[in-house]
Amino acid sequence: MCGVPIVKAAKITIGPGAELDLEDWGRAVLGHAVGEGGMGVVYRGWLYYNPAGRFANTPPHPIAVKLLHPLLQGKARARKLFTREATALARLSHPNIVHFFGLSDFDGQLALVMELVHGEALSELIARVRAESRRNPLPALPLAQAWHYFAQLLGALASIHGFGILHRDIKSSNVLVRGDGVIKVTDFGIAQVPAEEARNTGGMAPGTGAYMSPEQVLNQPLDPRADLYSAAIVLYEMLTGVTPFDSPDRNELMVRAAQIEQVPAPLSSILKQAPPILDMLMARALAKDPAMRFGSAVELGETFRNALGLPETPGWSLQKELADVAKTMSQLQMPALAGAELGQQAARVGTDIMAAFRK
Repeated sequence: MCGVPIVKAAKITIGPGAELDLEDWGRAVLGHAVGEGGMGVVYRGWLYYNPAGRFANTPPHPIAVKLLHPLLQGKARARKLFTREATALARLSHPNIVHFFGLSDFDGQLALVMELVHGEALSELIARVRAESRRNPLPALPLAQAWHYFAQLLGALASIHGFGILHRDIKSSNVLVRGDGVIKVTDFGIAQVPAEEARNTGGMAPGTGAYMSPEQVLNQPLDPRADLYSAAIVLYEMLTGVTPFDSPDRNELMVRAAQIEQVPAPLSSILKQAPPILDMLMARALAKDPAMRFGSAVELGETFRNALGLPETPGWSLQKELADVAKTMSQLQMPALAGAELGQQAARVGTDIMAAFRK
């Protein structure tokens, strides 16, 4: 169905105590539900590793188990989106992408078993800072903190794009911030993977209007520059506390129309301390024509870093290295090996990148 093995479970009742066989990984034991979205219900659980498997000496740890919502289990499109997320995550192994353990079947209910991220969504962090604005001289996050998160987001996108995958739903609520400052990109439900042929169905393009590129709104063919446009809006939001085109008096259709027709307000009109070069950088990153934007996540990051006089950190250097590994392995048409190699590469120097991002 999607290239990801689905592990079948015996007939069970979904809820605390339910167990799921993950074969070589071991077994997942569900706890209580911790959240619910439009597509699924998320449970907290524990992963107990197979004592005869390759991870035998790994101690149990918390996980997140995302079940396709019971009302959507019989919907073919919903199941396709759910398995698409598994397909994308199965190809990726990166310190800034939520880790994927498997796609399983709870007696007909699809379940994604993933890393449990201890922290909050970037959108929640921004909202909290905004709520404390009376004590904060800035509209939202300081530039150094915003760059800290942005560099990690760009690193994740560089590797995602290296494998030929488009996320298509980059937004602050899909960026999780751990307590130690490490971010994790999540929710690949509408990702486009290389095996799929992009189709224009004639309906409303999937995505979130406040973050969508003009070409995505128009249901046109996409490339990595669409995700980079969305990432630039996340940076705009981190610095100003608002997205350029969203407002309480606009509905989704109006926001999408604004993405096509309107120019965002310069950062300096909201963030008085912003240097003029930042306005110029954002104007290019949010250009309506993709040809006028930055061509890759690394180019975008390097241009911002150099123009703003930001240091070359070990973490950013590793991000570029991991992007090269992803691109090389993808060009060799070995996606499974690419994911494993990328994971091994990240593990070898993971201490450096995590230490850099925690500073």
